[in-house]
Amino acid sequence: MIGLFLSFSILLSCGSQQIDTDATKHVLVIHGGAGTIEKQFMTAEKEKAYNDALTAALQSGYNLIKDGKSAVDAVQAAVNVLENSPLFNAGKGAVFTHDGKNELDASIMDGATLKAGAVAGISTIKNPINAAIAVMNKSEHVMMVGRGAEQFAAANGCDTVPPSYFFTQERWDQLQRTIKEEETGRAAFNDLDIRKSKISGISDADKKFGTVGAVALDKKGNLAAGTSTGGMTNKRYGRVGDSPIIGAGTYCNNATAGISCTGWGEYYIREVAANRVSALIELKNLSVVEATKQVIEEIGELGGDGGIITLNKAGKVAMEFNTSGMYRGTVDENGKISIYIYK
Repeated sequence: MIGLFLSFSILLSCGSQQIDTDATKHVLVIHGGAGTIEKQFMTAEKEKAYNDALTAALQSGYNLIKDGKSAVDAVQAAVNVLENSPLFNAGKGAVFTHDGKNELDASIMDGATLKAGAVAGISTIKNPINAAIAVMNKSEHVMMVGRGAEQFAAANGCDTVPPSYFFTQERWDQLQRTIKEEETGRAAFNDLDIRKSKISGISDADKKFGTVGAVALDKKGNLAAGTSTGGMTNKRYGRVGDSPIIGAGTYCNNATAGISCTGWGEYYIREVAANRVSALIELKNLSVVEATKQVIEEIGELGGDGGIITLNKAGKVAMEFNTSGMYRGTVDENGKISIYIYK
């Protein structure tokens, strides 16, 4: 079996991941959210937990690619690992809405066929990315929402759970602090609460971050991209961000690249961010790094922030962000895994 090598890096460039070289062919890239992720607020134990979870996700997807499975299968496996971890704002670690509920979104796109599936506002499906895949493969639709999406997913074999499954104390406390901040204003927000909000390494001020995603390249040369999220902390009833929107949070086309986004969803929707990366590659012949970097800069100019991961058929990868950190990682065709957290 191909050996597993682990590389942990602290990036010195301003959110730019310059690893788009001819020497390396990547087969899977993942993200676990972007935001104010600073080493000074991260304990060694928490850092290791994130490192281990990202590694497990990459290894899970890579094992399927190595065995000849499809890019969609690899994306599903990697995202499932992240959805099952309370560390990330997806699945088990989903944030709470203003009403104290967990409403989850996800999407998937197959670069070979341009088929896609998405779900939004679901609360009883354990792994939302599985529901999105069911919509893609077993319906004539692209997006299903709410109770209808839950019923369809359950009828097509997706694991169901009670809404209480998604409760975590850390996310609940995060909601309470966010509501307090909203009610009292930033100036009156107690310094102790601010320190508490950063104890996990990511600030409550980043209530719009935490989405997970993956892009895979299989042995047949096909791409797939998927994204899953719990949305925005304290979001209002019915709010949907970019993650389940094909072209905004997720896009994939073998002719260009697979793309998954994380960040302030409203800006990614306005930018049609994932599709714009693809369009810049297709129409302006930009590299994956150049195209991804341009879109992140454009989102920043609009007032938004977050990150984007991109992978093309040549195995070239980009991981760009305009925040102080993004949980992210890659695995190449030889099984070498690299994990990154900070800028």
